[in-house]
Amino acid sequence: MYDLAYWQQQAARQTFLNNALIGGQFVAAASGATFDSINPATNRLLAQVAACADADVDHAVRSARQAFEHGPWARMAPAERKRVLLRMAELIMAHREELALLDSLNMGKPVMDAYSIDVPGSAQVFAWYGEALDKRYDQVAPTASNAVATITREALGVVAAVVPWNFPLDMAAWKLAPALAAGNSVVLKPAEQSPFSALRLAQLALEAGLPEGVLNVVPGLGEQAGRALGLHGDVDCLVFTGSTQVGKYFMQYSAQSNLKQVWLECGGKSPNLVFEDCQDLDLAAEKAAFGIFFNQGEVCSANSRLYVQRSIHDEFIERLQAKARHWQPGNPLDPASRAGAIVDGEQAGRILRAIGQAQEQGAKLVCGGQRLNLGGSDNFIEPTIFAGVGPQMDLAREEVFGPVLAVSAFDSEEQAIALANDSVYGLAASVWSDDLNRAHRVAKRLKAGTVSVNTVDALDVTVPFGGGGQSGFGRDLSLHSFDKYTQLKTTWIQLR
Repeated sequence: MYDLAYWQQQAARQTFLNNALIGGQFVAAASGATFDSINPATNRLLAQVAACADADVDHAVRSARQAFEHGPWARMAPAERKRVLLRMAELIMAHREELALLDSLNMGKPVMDAYSIDVPGSAQVFAWYGEALDKRYDQVAPTASNAVATITREALGVVAAVVPWNFPLDMAAWKLAPALAAGNSVVLKPAEQSPFSALRLAQLALEAGLPEGVLNVVPGLGEQAGRALGLHGDVDCLVFTGSTQVGKYFMQYSAQSNLKQVWLECGGKSPNLVFEDCQDLDLAAEKAAFGIFFNQGEVCSANSRLYVQRSIHDEFIERLQAKARHWQPGNPLDPASRAGAIVDGEQAGRILRAIGQAQEQGAKLVCGGQRLNLGGSDNFIEPTIFAGVGPQMDLAREEVFGPVLAVSAFDSEEQAIALANDSVYGLAASVWSDDLNRAHRVAKRLKAGTVSVNTVDALDVTVPFGGGGQSGFGRDLSLHSFDKYTQLKTTWIQLR
């Protein structure tokens, strides 16, 4: 059923929501301005989308504030909010094909990845937080017998969520589900490259019973809509996933406005360490390829630095080359394609410049490195591997956000740890070893929010995701995510 012809037919019939959703109504930008949304796999126009700016953001924030202060959502019993979130999860799965297609057309990812991974994952996040919200208890402090002190968690109010283009639906779900579960109102700003699934998700939320104004969506350019949210004085909290550079802007905006809470999940340059005592080198090579080539390498936690013990280095490179052949890009609507298009020509250009710079600095190109033209678009880049990447080369230090892997050899455990930690980032890391003692030793010393042992990029809604350093300090997923969307209140009752 799900062959290329089927998805092409669905794409030809697909329509796109292209206006902001504010107060439960779809509205054009106040200025009438729009921006073009382009399919990177064809370079064809999908739709012209409302380009929201200051006036629209202010409208959305006022709508969210009104819904929070006077609407039913924040005052609903947890069990009632739970029903809405569970219904949202059901509707996401009921519209699985459409949501997968929207993300594929918008940012170039293989449609079957969106269908098999992103959409079910997003539904699971809404269902998980729906189930979790009526199972959390507040606390009573151990005061003297003549007092009762309760410690409760309360919703913050208006949350601004700014999400990236690499996993449009997933990242929206990661922010929205816990924020809504806690009782907040939200203004969501999707990336300008990928607004459609966010707008459709918000429409489904209304169908699920979410009151009008609780969720507002303002598509627009980062320097306009994103900046306006960052500077808005009536936003209580801003959560962001994206580049480190933009994350720093949001910290500045908070200081320049109302000192709103800012939670950042930013870039990464995650190391993957393969020791000679790893017994399944073929699996390690397969996962190493997955860790950098999945989603065209457009993953903040991508394992983009590979360190291999010198005694197995050459053999491992050969295995890795063989695995890379299976990640050649193709038509995102073809179920046979494991990789699709880079999100746009600007990002493809950045990746190619990084490849050229690596060659100029003396890294050895093992495979790939070429830009491909498929179906009228040149936004396709081969899976690329460089060996002999020195620790001071830009490829070992700067995030590329594309299918480019930097490989280096190491001689000792101590050297491997030093190389892995020699980064301003600290999002994720992987370790391959069948020595349990070594796995524990190394994992403990790596500076990363998640260390995956004998796998890469381990992820589940039950565990927190986030890092340290210039990867930011926010945590998505798990019960810990509620910490971002609630504030503690102490109520002290003096007895007499």
